[in-house]
Amino acid sequence: MSPSVERRSLILRGVLDLCLLSLLREQPVYGYELTERLAERDLLVAGGSSYPLLARLEKAGLVESESRRSESGPPRKYYSLTALGQSALEEGTSEWSSVARSVTTLLTPTAETTSGEETA
Repeated sequence: MSPSVERRSLILRGVLDLCLLSLLREQPVYGYELTERLAERDLLVAGGSSYPLLARLEKAGLVESESRRSESGPPRKYYSLTALGQSALEEGTSEWSSVARSVTTLLTPTAETTSGEETA
């Protein structure tokens, strides 16, 4: 795995719970479909890695699940966002926005840093 792919994976791991909660805000979704929707947004996760996280989110009361019949194959477990999950998503989104702004500010060169001057 290249350093950039590994870095991206580590970053995503830190916010994957928020990404899943955000997708569940739209509508109830089953596990594999969540992985597909993440991939559509260029957020690639290993096929089974979202299931343990969904189980933890359910145990914490942030999501709930129900088994639904599938047109083909066994029943599917659909997950939906709870009111507590909605609150956690709003709080986490605010935290992420703050961190993202700080990191972007730190990583974006300014006139002082690009001209060789040191900033205090």
